[in-house]
Amino acid sequence: MASTDVRGILTAFNPSLDFFAITAGDGRVKIWDTLKGQVHTEFADITSTHSTATTLHHKSSINGHLALDYTCIKWFSFEKKRKRKHISSLLVLGTGGGDVLALDVASAQLTWRLTDCHPGGVRAIASSANVSSIYTAGVDGMVCVIDFMTGNLLEKFKASTKPVSCMSVSPDGNTLATAAAQLKIFNCSNHKKIQKFSGHPGSVRCMLFTEDGKYVLSSAVGERYVAVWRIDGAKKQSASCVLAMEHPAVFLDSRCIDSGEHDEAGICVLAISEIGICYLWFGNSIEELRNAKPTKISLSLEDMPSRNYKGALPAIYAAKLQGIQKPASGQVFLVYGLLVKPSFRKILVHSGADIKLNVSHDGVLLPMSQSLVKYKKGTNAQTATALDRANAEDALLPIPKVFDSHEKEKAFQNSLDKDVIDDFHRSSKDDSVEIEDDMAQSEIDVICMEDRMRSLGMISSESDYASNIELCCKLLKGIDLEATIPVKKIRAAVLSMKSTKAWKLLEVLLAAWKSRSSSGKYILPWIYSILVNHDLNHIPRQYVTCTLNSLDKITNFRGATHQPLLQLSGRLQLLTSQVQSHFLKLVWPSVEC
Repeated sequence: MASTDVRGILTAFNPSLDFFAITAGDGRVKIWDTLKGQVHTEFADITSTHSTATTLHHKSSINGHLALDYTCIKWFSFEKKRKRKHISSLLVLGTGGGDVLALDVASAQLTWRLTDCHPGGVRAIASSANVSSIYTAGVDGMVCVIDFMTGNLLEKFKASTKPVSCMSVSPDGNTLATAAAQLKIFNCSNHKKIQKFSGHPGSVRCMLFTEDGKYVLSSAVGERYVAVWRIDGAKKQSASCVLAMEHPAVFLDSRCIDSGEHDEAGICVLAISEIGICYLWFGNSIEELRNAKPTKISLSLEDMPSRNYKGALPAIYAAKLQGIQKPASGQVFLVYGLLVKPSFRKILVHSGADIKLNVSHDGVLLPMSQSLVKYKKGTNAQTATALDRANAEDALLPIPKVFDSHEKEKAFQNSLDKDVIDDFHRSSKDDSVEIEDDMAQSEIDVICMEDRMRSLGMISSESDYASNIELCCKLLKGIDLEATIPVKKIRAAVLSMKSTKAWKLLEVLLAAWKSRSSSGKYILPWIYSILVNHDLNHIPRQYVTCTLNSLDKITNFRGATHQPLLQLSGRLQLLTSQVQSHFLKLVWPSVEC
């Protein structure tokens, strides 16, 4: 059965709405040109790294595809202060591993990457309109301030003892709103808490300031409403207004309405629900907004086959309010349709006039068995064509017939004679006996890969493994080689040895690492300490050269497998995240009316 669910889809517009970024949980980020309706860039092979460096600059990504578990996405533009004004645009993403990445869409490159910014995962990214620094929040309850251009960590402070699920910065950049167990308002300059609200029972999914910075809009998981909170400095306050929806919201936007009759500007609120329906509320004041009925923008699914349709139905994925022309109308820029080929359209919405949009299937490949035409009951599926002089000649041509391969196989089976089938079964039985004998013989002759590698001398035997461990214990005076030893203790033990004894230990450690009888995690610190703290001039030159060459070969061989292992680790993390999210949807399905 088809389903419409946009909860796992992350989207972002660039400030000029010329480009649109979308990722659907497969580790790929597609950049669409909204004017041409075509894919502009696709980021699919971002290199994973565990370097201790804070910022990493990549000129090209040639190390293969590595899927990342993206959790949040924002698009920022920053005007550089030069004689000639230059606007820099970066797409910033947070991952489930706690990293923050900045992608330059124009050059299709990874500009910088901040690793382990939030242990447990990044959950929110925000910045003010005049971008100079970026705010990130995560599971650790911390808020990090990052330089927009370099990716350097400027400062961080504790916002909550619980995970921060959402965050927003006021348009003037002076206040910061965070959502954890409570909604809190902070001063961006000194990080002091200004105000807090009663909050939502569930985790807040989306939140933003209004244009004038006087209100905060928020919506939480499982809650079918949008809450409007007034920023007035009160210590604790409840919601000023609640806007009801049929399903929880996944996206919010707002614009102020210039109203001469009231002292304060009105508000237009836009929200997109979990099933891809757009809601709009218009109000010249908070009281009027509280009583306003939503105007809905949805998609017409009459042409879509609901039965036996595998996959997601078309939906509205993102929207942006572009301007309020009248107190009760405004222009909305929509992204809707199918994920493989979304449509981009600007429409004028009037309060109280619901809109249904048709979905275009241009450029979408569909299965042959799937038909987009729905026939009503009692109507014949075969259509009649009236012939005129323009197409009468085509009626004289033979009608081509498409033969199904399954029908051919069925006809072939029916044409077989019973005696032929019996002979076939008899011969197949004899052949199966011979195959079983061959398989039994091959099982006897098969040698496991480990035995073959031992016979070729690539890895040591069990006796060599035992002797290596025993010799290491003697040389290290009882120190366990399979345990994590502090660096100071390793250095003290190595310095207490003579050079000849240390060199003998180096050879044994190298043999143990080569035979995989011990983990490199424990062996490499010892090898490093021996090479740093002991003079090799007392050792014969041929032994030193042979051992160092062997160490160089093993290091290069193990290093070549490092990147593929990281790629495999990233893919497994992504699959694990997808399985967990799918399991949560099955265990705790959203409550629908």
